[in-house]
Amino acid sequence: MKIAIASGKGGTGKTTLSTNLAALLAETEKVILTDLDVEEPNSGLFIKGNLIHQEEKFKMVPRWNSEKCALCGNCQKVCNFHAVIQIVDQIMVFPELCHSCYACSELCPTNSLPMIPQKMGELREYKLDNLIFIESRLDIGQEQAVPLIAQTKKYVDGKSSDEIIKLYDSPPGTSCPVIEASKDADFVILVTEPTPFGLHDLKLAVETMRELDKKFGVVVNRYGIGNDDVIKYCRVENIPIIATIPNSRRIAELYSGGILLYPEVPEFKESLLQIIDFIRGNISGDEL
Repeated sequence: MKIAIASGKGGTGKTTLSTNLAALLAETEKVILTDLDVEEPNSGLFIKGNLIHQEEKFKMVPRWNSEKCALCGNCQKVCNFHAVIQIVDQIMVFPELCHSCYACSELCPTNSLPMIPQKMGELREYKLDNLIFIESRLDIGQEQAVPLIAQTKKYVDGKSSDEIIKLYDSPPGTSCPVIEASKDADFVILVTEPTPFGLHDLKLAVETMRELDKKFGVVVNRYGIGNDDVIKYCRVENIPIIATIPNSRRIAELYSGGILLYPEVPEFKESLLQIIDFIRGNISGDEL
């Protein structure tokens, strides 16, 4: 079972929910929590495990061989991302724009653009009893998160069995990184807050999930602030509200100290149990 925890905006509580849900489930089940917010991973602030694996991650980019090149311009024509351009008598490659599609390299008649590895980040795996925690971190200066997210998901799929519950702490927003993180999920939990900004970005997230044809539900964090517009919107759109998490100074104090919430805040644990019960009853063919 793969469950992505996402939202339309940052700061709604994805990591809070992801880490606490993973830790609670790991008390009785085998769980893999993966932080796919590779530009700013922070689940590791709350999950303290033993480092058991670390590896560098690379993407493939073309390198121009001027001695072989016939300056036919074909590479520029076939690149949909403007990562390869011809300027008079030279070919310029922009690795930041390259999507590693291999079109320029494979279609070059003189083999003048061999693909070479370029380091884009690192992956680390930690273990804590039943919980495996995996995070990837994009190197400073790298502009594309999607290749690292895709490689991280492939790593998770390659090392785990179907019986393990996989939780993905997704990036914020509704752009390509979120789509990559959630496109293979069996269920998506959208975390929002009851504010005008929360409602606006929740609508964008809902549109994205519907476009991806994903099963999803909403968790309302910081319930009690703002207004009831998020609740009304979910009811009109027939979107299940899985649980509400109360606005609490105690929760904020614990979170700021990097402390898991559910052992300390009973009402928060109750919300997590509601989420688990909902998933058990609404994802056919899978059981937690």
